[in-house]
Amino acid sequence: MTALRTPRILTREVLAGLVVALALIPEAISFSIIAGVDPRVGLFSSFVMAVSIAFLGGRPAMITAATGAIALVIAPVAREYGMDYLIATVILGGLIQVVMGVLGVAKLMRFIPRSVMLGFVNSLAILIFTAQLPHLINVPWLVYPLVGVGLIIMVLMPRFTKVIPAPLVAIVLITIATVTMAIAVPTVGDQGELPRSLPELFIPNVPLTWDTLSIIGPFALAMALVGLLESLLTAKLVDDITDTHSRKTREAWGQGVANVLSGLFGGMGGCAMIGQTMINVKASGARTRISTFLAGIFLLILVVVLGDIVAVIPMAALVAVMIIVAVSTFNWHSVRWSTIKRMPKSETTVMVATVLVVVATHNLAIGVLVGVIVAMVAFARRVAHFATVDRSLPEDETVPTAYYRVNGELFFASSNDLTTQFEYADDPDRVIIDMSNSHIWDASTVAALDAITTKYERHGKRVVLVGLNEASKYMHERLAGNLGGEG
Repeated sequence: MTALRTPRILTREVLAGLVVALALIPEAISFSIIAGVDPRVGLFSSFVMAVSIAFLGGRPAMITAATGAIALVIAPVAREYGMDYLIATVILGGLIQVVMGVLGVAKLMRFIPRSVMLGFVNSLAILIFTAQLPHLINVPWLVYPLVGVGLIIMVLMPRFTKVIPAPLVAIVLITIATVTMAIAVPTVGDQGELPRSLPELFIPNVPLTWDTLSIIGPFALAMALVGLLESLLTAKLVDDITDTHSRKTREAWGQGVANVLSGLFGGMGGCAMIGQTMINVKASGARTRISTFLAGIFLLILVVVLGDIVAVIPMAALVAVMIIVAVSTFNWHSVRWSTIKRMPKSETTVMVATVLVVVATHNLAIGVLVGVIVAMVAFARRVAHFATVDRSLPEDETVPTAYYRVNGELFFASSNDLTTQFEYADDPDRVIIDMSNSHIWDASTVAALDAITTKYERHGKRVVLVGLNEASKYMHERLAGNLGGEG
């Protein structure tokens, strides 16, 4: 690997991994609290997943660890059934992801429009920022100047040098200042107890029955879907930032294997983390699997070996890092008035809908799903107006004939009002419908053409369809007359 032979690149990857590891600690602890489990569960899960995905994943430099989205999905299992059922859910969720990965579910990413991706990115930036607010409310006043100093360091330092990641410098300097000056502010240690031992193999003690499957199955499926959606969207975002292509199918099943391994070592499972990934890729400039692998290794060393040192890191330093991440993640170009004026209203509506739902539910999967549905409806409405019908009555015909030319794509949205565009009573006995400028996409269109033919027959008139392309002709011949008439 080039990075291993190039000291400059290797140094960048190592330092990036260290910064991400520091940022992972409070996140993993807080997500453990959300899931209702011991902080060690989230920390061990982050370690196992980061290390394993470095080898298994299809997107280099992307960070996978315990996440809030997964914590919210599986929290009811831990609360109502206990730790063993929680771990069983994580393992089953991982297995479902492996199956979905093998089946090529990652290919569905092509159906997510750019406007939904913009909504995903912008809502994520908002969630990252709002997640820092609890650390800025009802806290000692010295927190605010510390956060301000951290922001200044991270804004100004990259202008002079990028050899050392600015977030790492900010964390180290603010920590040294608070310790040497005995400044009493909230620290990482206040978030929860750090583990003192290595993770151990954990086999969940649950009965292998249908009752168990009925309990954990729905939660495991939801976890698998949410985790894959977030991971694949994050991978696409990193692709765009780095101008590189990643293997989404490999990433899908790699996430599944990482979740299975996380469960077997007593972890709560997770998926790709947009915030930490942005720290790694955008703030620190990492580009290889080395940073991901070292993020997991450093995380374990920091919490198990250097836990006492990590515990004194002020939360203000990490809050400053996450605020910079939020600001840099948000796509400011998408909300400029000049951009909004140029964009079709439907595109802006899709983006806004995605953002509103994600921010309201704190669930990226639901927001993206709503965004895709809104985009589909907007597209269907737009395309529905593309189908037109032109009528002509040539006077030089030996047999009086009405000619109709159908233009545009014909599917359920555009063909529903097709029957209203013909003059059934006023047309002569012979009607020719020219379909050479159109295409039949579904059974709704064939049913509409059947209805048109039936209406003309009621008036004693004969209809001839001409100009069908091969695909349309095949569908029409197969379905015509077999869809049920108007009675």
